[in-house]
Amino acid sequence: MAVYVIGDVQGCDGALGRLLDEVGFSASRDTAYVLGDLVNRGPQSLATVRRLMALGSSAHCLLGNHDLHLLAVSQGIRPPHRSDTVDDILQSPDRPALLDWLLQRPLALQAHGWLMVHAGVLPDWDAAKTLALAAELEQVLRGPDWAGFLREMYGNTPDRWSDGLRGSDRLRVIVNALTRLRFCTADGVMEFKTKDSAGAAPEGFMPWFDVPGRRSASERIAFGHWSTLGAVDRPGLLALDTGCVWGGCLTAARLGGGGSSVERISVRCEQAAKPGKG
Repeated sequence: MAVYVIGDVQGCDGALGRLLDEVGFSASRDTAYVLGDLVNRGPQSLATVRRLMALGSSAHCLLGNHDLHLLAVSQGIRPPHRSDTVDDILQSPDRPALLDWLLQRPLALQAHGWLMVHAGVLPDWDAAKTLALAAELEQVLRGPDWAGFLREMYGNTPDRWSDGLRGSDRLRVIVNALTRLRFCTADGVMEFKTKDSAGAAPEGFMPWFDVPGRRSASERIAFGHWSTLGAVDRPGLLALDTGCVWGGCLTAARLGGGGSSVERISVRCEQAAKPGKG
């Protein structure tokens, strides 16, 4: 049995198919963890979701910000963006089943020695807290008023975590950290405007994984979301958004030795969108 962690697909089903063929993926034998942003900006969002659904229990997919955007658009909560490529899902006869499948996806996972998120982990959160807070959000998305939450989801405030947060403010900080975070301050204030490389941090901010003393420092963490990040070559950090939709690569990491070894496998991708958007 082989275990793979795969970065942002963003509707590039052709690249996903090539990557799975490249590693010889077998749904009866292997397991894949896909780190969110399954859809949007690429040309085949519907085919991507259908492929991942067909893999059944051999594919574990996180929700990313683009997946949440699709859900919000589906309810008329957000207008479609001019660069969205999710009409094939919205117009599909099995749209309800596709959206329900997305609503059942987690926001964080821990498996094979790795904590997996789409974007980042705030300095005050260890793995247990990250998973617990993700579970709070998952419960809402799987409940009867999930659309009500999506109406309150958008916004950049509060911009830091506090255990005393309640209601929509609490859920907004959780979803922003798990699906949008790149930079924050040493005490966890989040910044969302900057989408460039780690070296482009605004004054007073740093990549979330560089915060001194962050409580998740002892964890191995795999994440996507940050196509402009560049190479991150350090033990315990696995950045897997390699810009597939922007003409980069779609990358998988094969985990071995209980997660202690990592082998990267990539396939080149045709550019499906103009760079510069997250």
